[in-house]
Amino acid sequence: MKNFIKKRWYVFLAIFVIVAIFFITKQNVSKANGNKSTIYKIKRQNLVETLSLSGSVDAEERVVLRFQTSGKLTWVGVKEGDYVKKYQGIASLDQRDLKKRFQKTLNDFAKERYDFDQAKDDNKRWADQSTTEAGDEMKRLLEKAQYDLNNSVLDLEISQLALEYSYLYTPIEGIVVRADSKYAGVNITPAQAEFEIINPKTLFFSFTADQTEVIKLKEGLKGKMIFDSFPDKEIEGKISYLSFVPKAGETGTVYEGKIKLTPDDLNDYKYGMTGDVTFSLSEKKNVLTIPTNYVRTDSKGKYVEKKQESGKVKVYPKLGEDVDGDYQIISGLSEGDQILLPPSQ
Repeated sequence: MKNFIKKRWYVFLAIFVIVAIFFITKQNVSKANGNKSTIYKIKRQNLVETLSLSGSVDAEERVVLRFQTSGKLTWVGVKEGDYVKKYQGIASLDQRDLKKRFQKTLNDFAKERYDFDQAKDDNKRWADQSTTEAGDEMKRLLEKAQYDLNNSVLDLEISQLALEYSYLYTPIEGIVVRADSKYAGVNITPAQAEFEIINPKTLFFSFTADQTEVIKLKEGLKGKMIFDSFPDKEIEGKISYLSFVPKAGETGTVYEGKIKLTPDDLNDYKYGMTGDVTFSLSEKKNVLTIPTNYVRTDSKGKYVEKKQESGKVKVYPKLGEDVDGDYQIISGLSEGDQILLPPSQ
């Protein structure tokens, strides 16, 4: 029994030693790899400052059509998905009552025109034969007839406008993407019979940039767009418009930019698709660089810890601007110098 317990103790001790060796070895390897990864060798590369912004596909020509008044819908000439031409008819309200009112107004106008002509003839005869007092009276009667005729003309024009408002047409060509009222014979209000039309030939990519970003952009600047629907396809375009005032409805102060899509792109992209555009703002070729996380700051300025045979030394190089996580080294360091990552990293 004692030999059995003694053997078990040796087994546990052996297992403990093996596990301890494993963890110590792993720690040493990790430490070695960590030390290796904390050294950066100064080298030359191209620094490209980029700006990525999000946006979506919008259209320059997009309209929502509705009647100005309520009424009975007697004709619907389109459905969702139809392609319509400019000034093509869309729908119409019942015009029977309006046409009769127009005819009555036209008759009233003809009557007023006759009365006005008669008043002119009467005034001419009275002016030749009557006294001054009678002539003044006829002049007033003639002016009254003129006012009546003018009002009749206005009534006729108003009646004609009412007829025009009962007929809906599109001011642009495009695709009917929404038709709230699909069937004739129902009474509608203006809000119940909306028709939305978008011209696919006027699609563009709309992006927003905040006030610190928009100052880096200008019209004509090229950008590369990648849409969420086509993650493996990259297309290029130029900024065609930058707004002068902030975009309404946004939570922050952001400005809208537009990039026109080419006719070839219009076949693939649809209204509302989202994506990102990346602009190359500046490029510095074949310059010495160092990652920003290797640089620290003290009372004297920015410094790095340069590795030497005797240890390490603080160096205060002259650095350029931070470009996407890298500084350009202007002076103070040379190609091949080894820089240590500060311990806090």
